[in-house]
Amino acid sequence: MKDQKKIVALTGAGISAESGITTFRDSGGLWEQYDVMEVASIDGWRKNPQLVLRFYNDRRKQLEEVKPNAAHRILAELEKDFDVTVVTQNVDNLHERAGSSKIIHLHGELTGARSSVNPDMIVDIGYRPIEWGEKAEDGSQLRPHIVWFGEAVPMIETAADAVALADMVIIIGTSLNVYPAAGLVGYAPRNASIYLIDPNDVPYSGRNITIIREKATAGMEKLKQLMIVH
Repeated sequence: MKDQKKIVALTGAGISAESGITTFRDSGGLWEQYDVMEVASIDGWRKNPQLVLRFYNDRRKQLEEVKPNAAHRILAELEKDFDVTVVTQNVDNLHERAGSSKIIHLHGELTGARSSVNPDMIVDIGYRPIEWGEKAEDGSQLRPHIVWFGEAVPMIETAADAVALADMVIIIGTSLNVYPAAGLVGYAPRNASIYLIDPNDVPYSGRNITIIREKATAGMEKLKQLMIVH
């Protein structure tokens, strides 16, 4: 059996926005109520852990109410013909729920909790809240399994290794000006096809790249048709 072509999809907030997941930039959205450093940094956690717990408990509750959209589903469907790895900056589980089987979460997972002192002591909590005073097995306060500002990104090397083997890289819902996508795409082989799906003008002066100026769902539909043609 011929080896399947390898596709790596680099996804960000834009792919989940169409499912109703609020982002940092949404006007009037969940994030706008807080300074990002209060709820998404290790310093914020140390300063006011109860606020941080409430914030992520609210996000987890919202996640339970939304569903994967067509962009998530098309990525999952590509596994029928390709070896697909999703590298996502998102902490939601919409890729999993759409059916993708190989997912690298750069920034952690909303449905997980972990020890405050041991980043490898992780438990699946589903959509339930983390309570103040709820302990990990080592006796420390449970915290969201999220990579915050001020913390290392433990999966970045794994993601870079995946991109380095890709025949095609698809960038969806994340600007090439924003780390880590900007750094990761540089690991792609020179002969790899690169597609960027974004509704906005994205300045890019690097290697040859095909830009599909659409939102994630419409862009993935267009890319799907291009791949069928070719």
